[in-house]
Amino acid sequence: MIKLKDPKRKEICEEVIEKVKEEDIKFIYLQFTDIHGIIKSFEINSKRIEDFLKDGENFDGSSITGYGAIEESDKIAIPDPTTFSLLPWRTNNKVARFICDIYKPNGERYEGDPRYILQKAVDKAEQMGYTYYCAPEMEFFILNQDTKHVYKPSDMRGYFDYDPYDINEQMRYLIAQYCDAMGIEIESLHHEVAYSQHEVDFRYDLAVNAADKTVTIKTIIKTVAAQNNMVATFMPKPFPGINGSGMHCHQSLWKDGKNVFYDESDPNCISFTMKKWIAGQLLHAKAMCAVLNSWPNSYKRLVPGYEAPVYVAWGFRNRSPLIRVPDFHKKPSAARCEIRCPDPAGNPYLQFAVLLATGLDGLMRDDIKIPKPTDKNVYNFSTKDLEKAGIDSLPGSLREALNEFRQSDLMREVFGEEAWKNYYYAKLEEFDAYRINVSEWERERYISRL
Repeated sequence: MIKLKDPKRKEICEEVIEKVKEEDIKFIYLQFTDIHGIIKSFEINSKRIEDFLKDGENFDGSSITGYGAIEESDKIAIPDPTTFSLLPWRTNNKVARFICDIYKPNGERYEGDPRYILQKAVDKAEQMGYTYYCAPEMEFFILNQDTKHVYKPSDMRGYFDYDPYDINEQMRYLIAQYCDAMGIEIESLHHEVAYSQHEVDFRYDLAVNAADKTVTIKTIIKTVAAQNNMVATFMPKPFPGINGSGMHCHQSLWKDGKNVFYDESDPNCISFTMKKWIAGQLLHAKAMCAVLNSWPNSYKRLVPGYEAPVYVAWGFRNRSPLIRVPDFHKKPSAARCEIRCPDPAGNPYLQFAVLLATGLDGLMRDDIKIPKPTDKNVYNFSTKDLEKAGIDSLPGSLREALNEFRQSDLMREVFGEEAWKNYYYAKLEEFDAYRINVSEWERERYISRL
């Protein structure tokens, strides 16, 4: 990420222009996300690269969800030159891409740009002297699709299963190759628990870079699946009765080159700062749930029994609470906490923004209560057990989550007034479309009985 007025920008732009000429790149995609996290893109002739690197490219934002009404539709996409990359699957005619920041015609940043919302959260952390790193674990399904648009598993394998001749194994290897070609360091790529389910983990990075990489990986995975006549999906719960796809997110906070989540004097080597950070995220867990789990289908995954955390608690190594502290072997640089409720279908810029803001809010509150950690399996707790332990639950539907989101002053502050309204009403509209639908399950269960 580099800001428009950064003195290094001109030098980086010149290097990119030279690269485009050397590689004989004909077209370049300008990309950004709508408020849901859906990637938007348009192609520009590379002959105009000097102009659009300097002045950006105009587009009509009225048809982009969350980008304003028709009377205020003019927007400008200005490429971030640090995100320039060749698309490794376009080998015949070379094509590249930039991720863009969105501006208004008067030269001001557009408040509804999700990337800007994260950048503002990062700027606030930097003003406090902090640097925020995160690393999402992205789960997804690769499925076969028949002529009737019925989706079926593309393999019958399970957790960590290996078969070098299987097409899914070969696709995972190609995904890793494409990621490497686009500058993304993959740490782990493996089969997950459910049939046709996989996970990709990349090395932790600064929040904006991590969000850029997240949307890039989604493109890579969907591209590789399409190349093999399959469909890749980050839908949180594609099938009933089996695990859904989550996006556990590892987080650490640094100051003056040191990981402030580490404290060797603590029995578990975690600092009071980390405990306050966790407390802040637990305090706002319900309110930010509408961002971390942003689709009606997200709440089909957030149910007990499928390794998805629904209880607002934390612990060590224990995977059942909302937040856990993994065993980092007392290594200072590795001290981190992992929040387990987010799913990969959301907008990563907004997800990382609310995670950062809620953690910082915990640090800034002198009176925040730090809950006791639990190492018991809260999946098996009865309602009475939860009540005794003071453990609350996440919202059970997107509508419940939106109610919490609407009542949160912090969520309104993180988004800004315009983006907050755009997000709230876009998600409310999505839930309305969901709740008026009548499913086949309902017809089969009720028509003859009622």
